[in-house]
Amino acid sequence: MRVHAAAASDEISRSYVRCAPEHGVLHRVVREQLLTFLWKLDQRHDECGVPLFVKREFQRFVRCGVLAHGFARFWCAGCGTDRLVAFSCKGRGFCPSCGGRRMTERAAHLIDHVLPRAPVRQWVLSFPFALRYRLAWDHKLCRAVLAVYTRALLGFYRQRAKGPGPPEGRTGTVTVIQRFGGALNLNVHFHTLAVDGVFVREPDGSLSFTAAKAPTDDEVEALLGVIQKRVLRLLVRRGLLCEEGGESLDETEAPPLHALYAASVRQRVAMGRRGGATVLRLGDAPTTTPEPRRRRQARLSGFDLHANTSVRAKNRPKLERLCRYLLRPPVAEDRLSFASDGRVIVRLKTPWRDGTSHIALEPQELLEKLAALIPRPYVNLIVYHGVLAPNARWRGEVVGFGTRSKTPKGPASSASRKVAGPCNRTWAELMRRGLEIDVLQCPDCGGRMRFVAAIMLSSAIRRILDLLDLPSDPVELAPARAPPELDDAWAC
Repeated sequence: MRVHAAAASDEISRSYVRCAPEHGVLHRVVREQLLTFLWKLDQRHDECGVPLFVKREFQRFVRCGVLAHGFARFWCAGCGTDRLVAFSCKGRGFCPSCGGRRMTERAAHLIDHVLPRAPVRQWVLSFPFALRYRLAWDHKLCRAVLAVYTRALLGFYRQRAKGPGPPEGRTGTVTVIQRFGGALNLNVHFHTLAVDGVFVREPDGSLSFTAAKAPTDDEVEALLGVIQKRVLRLLVRRGLLCEEGGESLDETEAPPLHALYAASVRQRVAMGRRGGATVLRLGDAPTTTPEPRRRRQARLSGFDLHANTSVRAKNRPKLERLCRYLLRPPVAEDRLSFASDGRVIVRLKTPWRDGTSHIALEPQELLEKLAALIPRPYVNLIVYHGVLAPNARWRGEVVGFGTRSKTPKGPASSASRKVAGPCNRTWAELMRRGLEIDVLQCPDCGGRMRFVAAIMLSSAIRRILDLLDLPSDPVELAPARAPPELDDAWAC
């Protein structure tokens, strides 16, 4: 039995090579520091403890992609080459591998089965720090704020269509609730893909589309003013803000990890000797040129609305890349490295205006940031509105708009509103679509490999891996240890 571990020839430009996550920076930090981190959290939150979903996310990540915890076997009938693919954790928080798979899968679903062949514009709404903190753990409030924002956006398109355009126009949106910023900070904000125009029912029963003109800077500013006013009014109605000063009134429902959330929003450290300090920044001298105002962007009292990114109807590859950007995981393994003193260096995708290009985190500080990014289970972070809503009357016609098949006339029936297609794509399909890698092509003979079995029994796992001279010991977490200051005290 031969196992392929690397590219066998130069003929295959993009061949599959196992990434071995157990050798990466992120896996090492979690493996060595997790139990100590959880012990510290339990000491701080002894009344309610650490939420179970946070513990599970970390514990499952340690097993993700490790062959010693189970794998699927693929085999080539032509030459007998085997390929072992480790099981994944399917985490929703920070796992780069599972987040990348979910990114590719959801983006493909949006392109193939949701977004019509019409112009699309991205709208990005961010919030003041205090509201980001609240939205991070109060999902009911987050959905209410999203509803306020979406109603204003849909109304904006309808209002613009009442001029020279057709009456009774409708549009649709897909919103991704992102929880992270570029520096692994907690930053709840909304990325919305809006159909850039309106659909209207013609007298003959067919559905037509009228594209909207690009919004002006003044229109974006006016829309942000409406959104800000309505959001503040919502907070006042719920007793979360004073009408005069706008101070928070209700902190009694704060979650167990509220200290981590608050510190992450402000880009500070929550625990340890550096508790309360700002995250260490590295980089060059700050730029002296004033920040130019970006087109179609407005700012108002901490609220920020940006709408300068658009995609034409025929440019589906660009739209799929934009969908992946919205759905990307918060952590990229290639942006992490170790410094000589053991700290973790996180490279920013884009340097900040103050010259910061990297941030430096102690291993425990990195786990703080990751814990704050983990969403609660059963919380939906992709939301549809307007004609793209699940039960919208026109949805079946809208998602098929612009394809070669003729759009059916009249209101869609309940059966036609159901969009056919796979609910789960295979690993091989996603690798081919996202990375252009054919993982089922044999690296030795070029034949097709097929799935043989899923190996989950520990004795069988060890026997196969030992036979192939591969690491067969399951991942073990390093035992918890007291903070250095307690070690020194006990030594005395």
